[in-house]
Amino acid sequence: MAKKRENYLDYVPKHNSRYEWSKNEKGNVVVRVHNTGLFNRIAQLLFRKPKYSNIELDEFGSFVWEQIDGVRNVHEIGVLVKGRFGEKAEPLYERLAKFITILRNNGYVVYVNKM
Repeated sequence: MAKKRENYLDYVPKHNSRYEWSKNEKGNVVVRVHNTGLFNRIAQLLFRKPKYSNIELDEFGSFVWEQIDGVRNVHEIGVLVKGRFGEKAEPLYERLAKFITILRNNGYVVYVNKM
């Protein structure tokens, strides 16, 4: 029996509820990250590092972030990105896959349909 290959475009990302986000005055999404753990606490005390970091996404990233809803899959998000940015989004799915992978690797999103 052949293994069924997973298709990245079928993954359904959703925001990790551990992170708050908002939009700034430029309309870009800003994800708020709480700097926890022993090393962060020491850095906060000794070097006056902030308790929270604000990660500002660019226009492309902000649009993608707002389309991530736990219902749309990567392919459907790509269609919306193509409609919004047109040729500026190319190579669309390579960029989109890389961006969502970075978000997932940093814990900002999880996949609802992948174990």
